[in-house]
Amino acid sequence: MKKFRKVLDGLTTSSPGGTIGSPSCGSAAGTPTSAPTPREIDVQETLASENFQLCKTVRHGFPYQPTALAFDPVQKILAIGSRSGGVRILGRPGVDCFCQHESGAAVLQLQFLINEGALVTACADDTLHLWNLRQRRPAVLHSLKFNRERITFCHLPFQSKWLYVGTERGNTHIVNIESFILSGYVIMWNKAIELSTKTHPGPVVHLSDSPKDEGKLLIGFEGGTIVQWDLRAKKADFRIYYDEAIHSASWHHEGKQFMCSHSDGSLTLWNLRNTTKPFQITFPHGKIQKDGRKESCKPILKVEYKTSRNSSEPFVIFSGGLSYDKAGRRPALTIMHGKAMTVLEMDYPIVEFMALCETPYNNEVQEPYAVVVLLEKDLIVVDLTQSTFPVFENPYSMDIHESPVTCTAYFADCPPDIIPILYSIGAKHKKTGYSHKEWPIAGGTWTLGSHTYPEIIITGHADGSIKFWDASAFTLQMLYKLKTSKVFEKPKPGEGRAADLVEEDPFAVQMVSWCPQSRIFCVVGISAHIILYRFSKYDANTQIVALEVRLQCDAEDVITPSENENNPCFSEPGSHSPQPHHQYPVSPGSRTPEGAKDSVPCLKVKDRVVRVPPGYQSDLVIQLLWVDGEPPQQITSLDINSAYGLLAFGNCNGLAVVDYLQKTVILCMSTLDLYGATDPYQRLTRSPRRNRQSTSGLTELTDNQQSIDMERSKSPTSDHVNGHCTSPTSQPCSAGKPRVPMGPEGPRLTRRGPGRPPFRKAQSAACMEISLPVSHTEGHASRRAMLQQLHGVTMYSHDEHHTTTSYCWNERESRENSFSRSRSSSVSSIDRDTKEAITTLQFGESYGRKSDALPTPCLWVGTSLGVVLLIPLSIPIDQEERMEEPVAIGPSGAVQMLKGSVLRFAFLDCMGVLIQSPYEVWRDLNAPEDPDRPRRRKLVHFSPSSSQDAYGEGHLAVVCSERQAKVFIMPLQTCLFVHNITESSFVLRADVVSVCNSVCLACFCANGHVMTLSLPSLRPLMDVNYLPLTDMRIARTFCFTNGGQALYLSSPTEIQRITYSQEMCDNLQEMLGELFTPIETPEAQNRGFLKGFFGGNAHTFDREELFGEAAAGKASRSLAQHIPGQGGVEGMKVAAGGAVGELARARIALDERGQRLGELEERTALMMTSAETFSKHAHELMLKCKDKKWYQF
Repeated sequence: MKKFRKVLDGLTTSSPGGTIGSPSCGSAAGTPTSAPTPREIDVQETLASENFQLCKTVRHGFPYQPTALAFDPVQKILAIGSRSGGVRILGRPGVDCFCQHESGAAVLQLQFLINEGALVTACADDTLHLWNLRQRRPAVLHSLKFNRERITFCHLPFQSKWLYVGTERGNTHIVNIESFILSGYVIMWNKAIELSTKTHPGPVVHLSDSPKDEGKLLIGFEGGTIVQWDLRAKKADFRIYYDEAIHSASWHHEGKQFMCSHSDGSLTLWNLRNTTKPFQITFPHGKIQKDGRKESCKPILKVEYKTSRNSSEPFVIFSGGLSYDKAGRRPALTIMHGKAMTVLEMDYPIVEFMALCETPYNNEVQEPYAVVVLLEKDLIVVDLTQSTFPVFENPYSMDIHESPVTCTAYFADCPPDIIPILYSIGAKHKKTGYSHKEWPIAGGTWTLGSHTYPEIIITGHADGSIKFWDASAFTLQMLYKLKTSKVFEKPKPGEGRAADLVEEDPFAVQMVSWCPQSRIFCVVGISAHIILYRFSKYDANTQIVALEVRLQCDAEDVITPSENENNPCFSEPGSHSPQPHHQYPVSPGSRTPEGAKDSVPCLKVKDRVVRVPPGYQSDLVIQLLWVDGEPPQQITSLDINSAYGLLAFGNCNGLAVVDYLQKTVILCMSTLDLYGATDPYQRLTRSPRRNRQSTSGLTELTDNQQSIDMERSKSPTSDHVNGHCTSPTSQPCSAGKPRVPMGPEGPRLTRRGPGRPPFRKAQSAACMEISLPVSHTEGHASRRAMLQQLHGVTMYSHDEHHTTTSYCWNERESRENSFSRSRSSSVSSIDRDTKEAITTLQFGESYGRKSDALPTPCLWVGTSLGVVLLIPLSIPIDQEERMEEPVAIGPSGAVQMLKGSVLRFAFLDCMGVLIQSPYEVWRDLNAPEDPDRPRRRKLVHFSPSSSQDAYGEGHLAVVCSERQAKVFIMPLQTCLFVHNITESSFVLRADVVSVCNSVCLACFCANGHVMTLSLPSLRPLMDVNYLPLTDMRIARTFCFTNGGQALYLSSPTEIQRITYSQEMCDNLQEMLGELFTPIETPEAQNRGFLKGFFGGNAHTFDREELFGEAAAGKASRSLAQHIPGQGGVEGMKVAAGGAVGELARARIALDERGQRLGELEERTALMMTSAETFSKHAHELMLKCKDKKWYQF
């Protein structure tokens, strides 16, 4: 026998009883479990802590809760600000950058320094920030915090370094963009208005310089006052007092007229020749009623007044202004061009819009060619060059939230042919009617990096739809959309009980499982249903096969840990071959006589032949049934294996295995029955009378100290979060023996009313906003509070059983309140009974018993109590026999224990290489038959003993739970390594992933830590406190994948991708797009002699002369505080550790040195100027005193 086997024998003999639950296993984290050191095992681990670093890579989707919009007409890039302080900068496809203000304050306004590679942001905390866009990761260069005034409006003239800042008090300040220091020049509100005015004009809502003369500044106050301020003379040229509040103003390019929008839905046009009254007043949507009055209209929030060369009529574009009388009318953007008025209705409220013009100069013909419309949940660009005003096709992934996202899946390094196939199928269903012109936001540069490979992201949604996204090279493009609701009949009103079962979002996707190699796809729905899809390039007429499974056990079992909880006994029923279980569910369509009225699924599958298009076509639908008025429990785990032709799923009642080739159920067992004689717990059957008194039963149970300890070791998410249980009304399960008949004391207490639907509106991952008290103690009260907030229900405890505390979901967005919080009294408490759910499943080649010499197909089962079960399978090998002979299956009795709910299984060979699950090579079942090449199943197996003859037999099994990770050697079932991942929190997501040509265990904890552990030794490699879990959205959507990448839903509309690979962090700069491209600023048009002569002296205006420190002095230090920015430090941190990091540091040091030299040069120049002034005064004084006598002084 080889050396490895000898070492294992030594481990077996030295470990008492050979059980994984021995005290040596439960020692300190990561310590060896027996006398022979694990170093004798010849597995070369190549990963080290230097291979890991955590950083964000790219964010996809629509900016959540947008607030502001800006566009650079020369660079052609767009910026969107949000309420959470984020800024998304978009260019051509691939150029997509996300920046975040550290304060998290809402972005009020954005201003590009046109063609300068910089952006000014004004935030709700009254701070101005200057962002440098000349680096791939923008960073703040300067910040200016206003202390005594609130910022309301900003304006930066083209090619100017002086920013006008309007405030809530009505004052206008001026900021030097280069130094970010306030000028001493201030336009005070009481100077701007007449002294006789008795009321305050209100906050500044508009600032703009006159196209005719840059020395004239138009100031609009909210109260209806408009002032043109002469900057040179420091006085007002004219003042306009209007009765209605002003929301915006816009100049005609000649500077002789401007237009204002008002709160009464009117537009006023003012001519500078006569400012005593408006030149024109229009109510675009206010019709005259029969009594002669105008209809009352909503405010026009913004207007833009743009001229065109091809037409003498200007474009007037505005939002709002619709009449109040038309109820239910959608928000609209109105485009007036001459006498034609076009109203473009929008799906969501308009946040901001902006006309895109050919020229950046405000004194030239504007020539608008498009309008960017920022909605609350969408971004639309309208083509103004065509009379029908079509919209451009948006190249960005802005519709992730088209229906709320309920689950995600991430697949890196997919088969290279899968993306083109999905794209070709999905392209046939794309919308038409878009503008034929190219997307106008085409700035920046982006190239396909060298470190790219096929990546696919799958999102499940509340309406039952599935979207496949191409996520390669840090981009996101939708490939294919699948609607699972087409499998079911639409419920019609008045159809009796079946109609009562369905509420809003009954098709919501809860979980997905995808095999890219065989192209088999499984969807788990919130209505306790599973749909299996096969991929075909041909359309077909098909009859959907439906299986109905009765996975509902009625007896209540109280579970208490056995005395030797950490050392459960192992039975080895090696002499028993696996047999099909005797309990079969009802066959499809059949009903038991006693339960005929209740044995119905939640949804009705279409029972007719349907025509399905190319793509994913439904092959089988599995539905759980109602039993005795109780709904089916939601499915918490799923696994499918195309090589075996089997599908396994479980919930808190038990486990079911389906042969999808033969369309039969081969196993349907309660969790308790899976143990057989090896149950590690003592289960006390409760009488119906005790069952009725639920409160006393709960207090009786929790008085047991062993039960309390067991509950402490159990995560609050063991039954729901890790099982992706997305319904807030999911109930504690009942698993156990046959049904208990009604006794003389009355009917058995049901957990849900007879008419209670099994689900409410889908609990989307996008809408969950709750605070989790991540406690550093494992106290009973803190765990109860966490459990209450996770499930949004009331609980009882043994020490306060007379009072209840209710915790509700905190919904930030009322329009997306997808869940009903009302609960009947019968379901308002969580049973303190330790209910056992199936939390994870994994098919694979393994050893079902210690005595097995060769690996066979097995099903690994993990439960919410930390129990691992191993179920051997006997599958016919021949293809004909496989379609006819039944699959034999039966629990082997092998039981192993971990702390917390089991989350993940993975298998390594004895060289430490990850063993992939066997799969069937994809074949198109709808393809035309070829008599020369009959279609046969082609299976690919990865046997653990196929490539390791020199390393002995067996393989390593990696098991991760919410608290622990363990590595076992199979078939001995001996624990080689154990690591206690966390004591104060619990693991939410765990996966074995490949990084740098090796494998590791990646974990995400509820306290926000992201960790990686080496395999098989479970050495900690990385532990970063990255993201505190502030809402359930992150917990339900966080997922790892190969290549050191992960993602989660950072907001209801955005996907955030991160990497924990140092190699990817080093190469991140070259994979991101460049925001700034060197472009020559277009020259201004020749104005001609007459225009220059009569058009004023706009070009002789020198702002430096007026606003500089020499002329205006310094501003008060208490007014605003200058805060130096990070510069490029963030980029340096991203690239730290490699050659790119050294270059970044050198570049930043060079920039800082240049900045210091520039400041030194400025100070030197000031000193020289001061010296010259002093010399001049001294010379004048000398000349004055030269001829005076001594007595004249």
